[in-house]
Amino acid sequence: MILNIFALTITITKRKISREQALHNENVKKIFEENQRKIESYIRIRQY
Repeated sequence: MILNIFALTITITKRKISREQALHNENVKKIFEENQRKIESYIRIRQY
């Protein structure tokens, strides 16, 4: 005798921030990281 039991639980939670705000935050983070790389590159060039 084979008994297959599948349990599935779905949890729905409300978003704490809107999708637009999340995308904005992601873009801001990318721009910030890009600027940090540019600053580090500039500092390395100026040290030589």
